[in-house]
Amino acid sequence: VFMSYIPTVEQARELVGRFNKDAFHLQHAETVSKVMGELAKEFDPERVEFWAAVGMLHDIDFELYPEQHCVKANEMLRELDIDESVIHAVISHGYGICIDVEPELFMEKVLYATDELTGLIGAVALMRPNGISDMEVKSIKKKFKDKKFAAGCSRDVIIRGAEMCGWELDTLFQKTLDAMRA
Repeated sequence: VFMSYIPTVEQARELVGRFNKDAFHLQHAETVSKVMGELAKEFDPERVEFWAAVGMLHDIDFELYPEQHCVKANEMLRELDIDESVIHAVISHGYGICIDVEPELFMEKVLYATDELTGLIGAVALMRPNGISDMEVKSIKKKFKDKKFAAGCSRDVIIRGAEMCGWELDTLFQKTLDAMRA
């Protein structure tokens, strides 16, 4: 019997690359991984690698199984002997969207909150001459209010995520923006 394991960021990247070929999905995995790693430095400095690896793996199944997102990730990660703590963190980011597994740990709530938001911030950056480098929270808030802008980024999930973390929206926006900029 093999023991399950917690992958490094490098191992997680290799796994994601095995199941995802689309440049957008690969870039999103990198972005969320980096954001999670940056936020871990503030909230859980002993586990930066763990947070970043979970961020890397969070959408491992999305390209192959968009209709069964998180359900398939659960199966795939089990088959790969990934530790239960990683599996729970990965699948709980789909809570109330595609799976009924609730984020419990603070790290899981942060992943839930930042996943959609990185997409919105990335879309805002594309509209700006200097991208993310001089972006301010007010730019994010303006586009957040415009439901047609980056319509695929669920505002409800972002709001619910901020609440789970015990943060105001502005705090979530600033922390995520700072992490993406880093």
